[in-house]
Amino acid sequence: MTDAYPVKLYAFTCGWFQAPVRFFLQGGEDEVLRSPVPAYLIEHEKGLAVFDTGLGARYRRTAGPRLAAGATGYEFDDSADIGARLRAIGVEPSNVRWIINSHLHADHCGGNASVPDATVIVQQRELEYARSLAGSPLYNPADFDTGQQVLAVSGEHDLYGDGLVLVFPTYGHTAGHQSVRVRLPKGDIVLAADCCYLKRSLDEMHLPRDVQNKEDSLHTLQLLAQLRRSGTRIFYGHDGEFWKGVPQGMPLT
Repeated sequence: MTDAYPVKLYAFTCGWFQAPVRFFLQGGEDEVLRSPVPAYLIEHEKGLAVFDTGLGARYRRTAGPRLAAGATGYEFDDSADIGARLRAIGVEPSNVRWIINSHLHADHCGGNASVPDATVIVQQRELEYARSLAGSPLYNPADFDTGQQVLAVSGEHDLYGDGLVLVFPTYGHTAGHQSVRVRLPKGDIVLAADCCYLKRSLDEMHLPRDVQNKEDSLHTLQLLAQLRRSGTRIFYGHDGEFWKGVPQGMPLT
């Protein structure tokens, strides 16, 4: 660490995803949104952690022109791999102690294999659900069963034991979705991932087209709304407009 405060947070774009608004917001418009696939590095004197790992080897493609404005799908190349993103700021992936996966869909755990020596932290119910659906379009063992040790938790988990990084359940999008609250000098940040795709999701309390449990999803949005009213900054899961204001590869304040 280079200063007295014991935790730093970095953001990375580990791929892009384009889909119509109606995917992110049930009944929404046909306009196609270009959205980031985020991942984060948490630096603490007790060890490094990443929150989500973006897309990975299954989506690797030859670098070239980005997806056309009206096209749908993923955009990813080697430069967007979480390992490459970490090395670009001088961090060896082998030095990362933990991977915190919000859930086990491909765009959130697809890069796990690029952080080979980390222990994966996931909600027990998410792990069980993913294994029960292994091989389905949503859960592919090639993404989440990559040989690392797994720490399956139930409910909240204080990563460093000092309250600065709290893993907490945000169920609904999947059976065991979780988010992370990071306490920084200028206030708390919640890395929401897919429990809240867009700022508009929270502004309108508007659920996406596909959720595993609507009641849980709405309860999670209500929790995030309460946190936001108290001053917590929410980092939405796939919001391209919000992401334009997020510095990449440098400490967030």
